[in-house]
Amino acid sequence: MGKSSFKYAWILDKLKAERERGITIDLGLWKFETSKFYFTIIDAPGHRDFLKNMITGTSQADVSILIVAASYGEYEAGISANGQTREHALLAFTLGVNQIIVCVNKMDDDSVNFDESRFNAINQQVSFFLNRMGYNSKQIPFIPISGWFGDNLLEKSINMPWWKGPTLLEALNGVREPKRPLEKPLRIPLHDVYRIGGIGTVPVGRVDCGILKPGDVISFAPVGLVSKVRSIEMHNEQIQQAFPGDNIGFCIKNVSVKEIRRGY
Repeated sequence: MGKSSFKYAWILDKLKAERERGITIDLGLWKFETSKFYFTIIDAPGHRDFLKNMITGTSQADVSILIVAASYGEYEAGISANGQTREHALLAFTLGVNQIIVCVNKMDDDSVNFDESRFNAINQQVSFFLNRMGYNSKQIPFIPISGWFGDNLLEKSINMPWWKGPTLLEALNGVREPKRPLEKPLRIPLHDVYRIGGIGTVPVGRVDCGILKPGDVISFAPVGLVSKVRSIEMHNEQIQQAFPGDNIGFCIKNVSVKEIRRGY
């Protein structure tokens, strides 16, 4: 593409169309662990053409990371009345994502050059519209970062000695773990359904409540189909139980991929 900055996006943007166009189209899932939590990253598209995929991904999240570009021109476009920064924040709030972390990215841009006053101005303006939306900006970490050079992601940046707040990793370790409704009946909104050769029909989704185990007999609404769970996988590893918050794929018996679909 001629853009070296896209090399990190390719870790999660694996579709041919995504790499050709330089935008995220489908959801990408990736796991990582900190000293405190086990996280699943949901890389959701931001382009309006793929809004339904963004809604599907955002609805599965416990915490949202809002990326705001610090570079001149790009920030102003995103914060405008019809800008994507506003749209993404509003969508997260509407879908019930109550915890949000704001990362002011591209602090390394030549037009910004790690300037504290630029960060403070963005912080003030973004805080104002998040408060109007329904968030409490006093409870939201704002972090100046450079995704390209890694400033303030894992360790404090030597380029921004004025920053005394947390790194992104520290902010993630500081989120409130949501209460998991283990005792309630099983509910898994389906993100998609696949037919995998040698395995069978594999619905994928996030467990909202209840516990799923191999051997469980489950029902798909609204069609009323009943099937038995043969196996469960999370991040390509077989597991014996799936709990609320887990993003899983599970193999089922005697149900065709044409009989169930996303949203069931």
